[in-house]
Amino acid sequence: MVQLITLCFLKIFMKPLILASTSPFRSALLEKLHLPFSCAAPDTDERPHRGEKADDLVLRLSGEKAASLAEKYPNHLIIGADQVCVLDGKITGKPLDLNNAKAQLRRASSSKVTFYTGLAVLNSQTQHITKICELFHVHFRALSDEEIDTYLEIEQPFNCAGSFKSEGLGITLFDRLEGNDPNTLIGLPLIALTRILTDEGINPLAVSTRQHHE
Repeated sequence: MVQLITLCFLKIFMKPLILASTSPFRSALLEKLHLPFSCAAPDTDERPHRGEKADDLVLRLSGEKAASLAEKYPNHLIIGADQVCVLDGKITGKPLDLNNAKAQLRRASSSKVTFYTGLAVLNSQTQHITKICELFHVHFRALSDEEIDTYLEIEQPFNCAGSFKSEGLGITLFDRLEGNDPNTLIGLPLIALTRILTDEGINPLAVSTRQHHE
């Protein structure tokens, strides 16, 4: 009986979660928290401003992605995220095609690439927003042209910042990884997100139990 009352309370009072992204990778990451959520496409111009630094860029865009959905979802917690990688001091985006991906991986060979991931959680009812930027460093081993070509042919990571999928065969490109949360590298810092959601009254360990009893 107590459990039933608790579940009904959570259904009534837990703000619905919206992931401001159509990325299947971010959606799969958020599913790890066993929280119900919906996905929606944000309406955001992702072009960087002139002279904008990587951390400022991802903080701005993650916030704008969340805010762009506030009118449509006025009583929700909206999660926005954005990621860029920096190589040789320059912001590097998604390659989008084979030639750009080859060029990115050739530059990354034997080098360190730093990923900047912005995370924003907007309470659209109160307009309170929490934003963080988390860094993750990828140290690439020396890569031959043959290895790069083979990898790109198999995995075709043309829509991924850095031209690799660390959750797949991309792990073979690295010498070592350096960061607080491996999920950050894929695009959604779950440790930080859990902390923010808990502050908003949603503890995944308290709420996720209802998913297994409904």
